[in-house]
Amino acid sequence: MLTTLNTSYTDTRAADLAWALGREPLPALATLDLELTGVKLQLRLLGASHQVLLEEAGGICSETVACIPGSSTPLPLGVAKRVDDWEYEFAARVEVLSPGSFAGRAQELLALVSDHPHGLAGVFPGSPHAFTALLAQHHEGQVHWRTWHAYPQDGQLVATRTKVGVRVPATASVN
Repeated sequence: MLTTLNTSYTDTRAADLAWALGREPLPALATLDLELTGVKLQLRLLGASHQVLLEEAGGICSETVACIPGSSTPLPLGVAKRVDDWEYEFAARVEVLSPGSFAGRAQELLALVSDHPHGLAGVFPGSPHAFTALLAQHHEGQVHWRTWHAYPQDGQLVATRTKVGVRVPATASVN
């Protein structure tokens, strides 16, 4: 799903992005509710980037990557944590592209996400290449999502990958 976001472009640099786990739902400009093999997932476009809410019988997990006022947690390159009964893995990277390469990559990503049944993309006013996009899937008992945050004025594209899997509790050994 592709939408135009009716808001100003708030997180205007890749360096402004912060990462947080466990935040309450923030006001969203667009959402996509999914059910992936018994897991409820909500992809959320914020004025300041994205939030993903995952709900399963084991609880709720929320990931926020956005310009968060007062946040002291910059965007990490990688995180692996246990969240309740889930194993959570996050990775981020920043690509720096030439203007021509950036425009081509932006068009490719927007086409991929907007045509996918589990994709949500929002374009910010002022530039067709200023966007945030999310794409989710369920694979081998785990929920995966990828996101892209585009900063055409700097030629920067922030890409993230997240994987959440249910932790299998240890069973008692029988003698």
